Amino acid sequence: QVQLVESGGGLVQAGGSLRLSCVASGRTFSSYAMGWFRQAPGKEREFVAAISWSGGNTYFADSVKGRFTISRDNAKNTVYLEMNSLKPDDTAVYYCATRARFSIAPIHSPAYDYWGQGTQVTVSS
Repeated sequence: QVQLVESGGGLVQAGGSLRLSCVASGRTFSSYAMGWFRQAPGKEREFVAAISWSGGNTYFADSVKGRFTISRDNAKNTVYLEMNSLKPDDTAVYYCATRARFSIAPIHSPAYDYWGQGTQVTVSS
C-alpha cells in the first residue's frame, strides 16, 4: 500500500506562484510513476503533470506547459509541482497520485492506483 499526502495549496493572486508537495509512504519502491491531477467544480478531473519514478521522464498538459514544472526527490519520497504564472483557470483541487505497477494506459490517463486527499489552489484575478 502507498499513502500520499499533498501540501502547499493556498490562495494566490494571478501571476503568482505556488509549490505543491506530495510525500509518499508505504510501498514506495513499487511506484511506477507519480502524477498530478486537478479538478475544478463542475469539471472533470484533468491531468496536469507526471514524472516516471525511475527514469525521470516528465509530461505536462498543454495548458500548463512552460508554467509548471514537476520534480522529485527520491531520498525523501517526495514529488513537487512548481506552479508559476498562475491563472484563475488554474483554480482547482490538486491531487497527487501514483501508479503502483506498469499500466498500458497513457501517462495522462487517470488510471492511477493511489491518490492523496487533495489540496486546494485558488487563484484570484
